[in-house]
Amino acid sequence: MTKAPFVAMSAATAALGTALGSLALQLRSAGYEQYVESVTTFSVLMYITSALVLVTWARDGRPHAN
Repeated sequence: MTKAPFVAMSAATAALGTALGSLALQLRSAGYEQYVESVTTFSVLMYITSALVLVTWARDGRPHAN
């Protein structure tokens, strides 16, 4: 496969993770502690998803055995 779908997907999920991390910091400073853990967990999940997309891209680039 081409590089573009994997790079775009990885960049989008990493950007979402960054946005959610920023939201978690804003929620903490505004006093909404009950939501911080959930948003932070989802942010970390987006970073993990981004890394797994890159691993998928790297594995897809290898030759396939029959």
